[in-house]
Amino acid sequence: MSYDFRRIEDKWQEYWAKNQTFRAENKSDKKKFYVLDMFPYPSGAGLHVGHPLGYIASDIYARYKRHQGYNVLHPMGYDSFGLPAEQYAIQTGQHPAITTETNIKRYREQLDKLGFSFDWSREVRTSDPSYYKWTQWIFIQLFNSWYDKDSDKAESISLLEERLGKEGNERINAVCDDDTPVIDAAQWNGMDRDEQQKFLLKYRLTYLADTEVNWCPALGTVLANDEIINGVSERGGHPVVRKKMTQWSMRITAYAQRLLDGLETIDWPQPLKDAQTNWIGRSVGASLTFYTAKSDEITSSYPIEVFTTRPDTLFGVSFMTLAPEHELVEKITTKDQKEEVERYVEKSAKRSERDRMADVKTISGAFTGSYVLHPFTGEP
Repeated sequence: MSYDFRRIEDKWQEYWAKNQTFRAENKSDKKKFYVLDMFPYPSGAGLHVGHPLGYIASDIYARYKRHQGYNVLHPMGYDSFGLPAEQYAIQTGQHPAITTETNIKRYREQLDKLGFSFDWSREVRTSDPSYYKWTQWIFIQLFNSWYDKDSDKAESISLLEERLGKEGNERINAVCDDDTPVIDAAQWNGMDRDEQQKFLLKYRLTYLADTEVNWCPALGTVLANDEIINGVSERGGHPVVRKKMTQWSMRITAYAQRLLDGLETIDWPQPLKDAQTNWIGRSVGASLTFYTAKSDEITSSYPIEVFTTRPDTLFGVSFMTLAPEHELVEKITTKDQKEEVERYVEKSAKRSERDRMADVKTISGAFTGSYVLHPFTGEP
């Protein structure tokens, strides 16, 4: 007798759906357990074999924990808001709302046929207003907050405004921009509303800043390092350049120490903890300031701040390196070196930050023609 897998699978999949077998109850006496998969982009006509490769493993674990008596939350959703969905719509000549809905329907059919134990009552779509209203809410909370080092947590921006109006910022121990000037209460109260809001951006947890980004002209958007392969966009293979643009940023470094401390309290494999520690990248050292030497051509002297974990090696310093995008490169490059430097800057702009960091064996650069003064000897 042959195994009629279609009949049996259809029977149990229908049973699971009808009885909501895998639904996680909000109120339960069972211990909680959360198993989360990475949501797929609905940017193709169907799932590929790489999707179930990960989903099968997590589904096995979710079922295992249910058998152990846990109330398991195992949801699924679709990362349907962004570049992948937009590009698929452009390629197919359809509105993204149409292609997204069509693809999600197909993805759901495939996931159901694979028999995963997802709690479909928790399905999310990042393009759904009921979902992204919460990402907007989170952004607003961050925008209306600043990080107080004394309380070691985020506080309301209204509290900062109140303190600025009473005492200025000299005694405020906060995470803020490095160039934040010290002001007194009179100076704060003398600002108009626009000036005050601009000043508060130096403290807000989300703020506008000119930062180096991976810009893809063909896609008309900024790309993350993960979206770039060998200097071109992962989607479409379009050229990507490094470019300074005004972007919204977050002061995630304010939480660096708390994140490090938190790693000591969780039961994670040590290699994973080490990876998180390296990602946070906290270093202990000293900041030193060098000044560029004046010349007949370069008549101004500019400060260059350098961080080092080994200030004791300062006596042996022999050269100074600037990033190709550094604002001083153009100011201190001599006429004789201008062409070579411009070629190198252009070449570097086509490489992502990840490419540069990975290629540690290849040392490259271009001489600007200028020198810095050693802080001890005063010599170039």
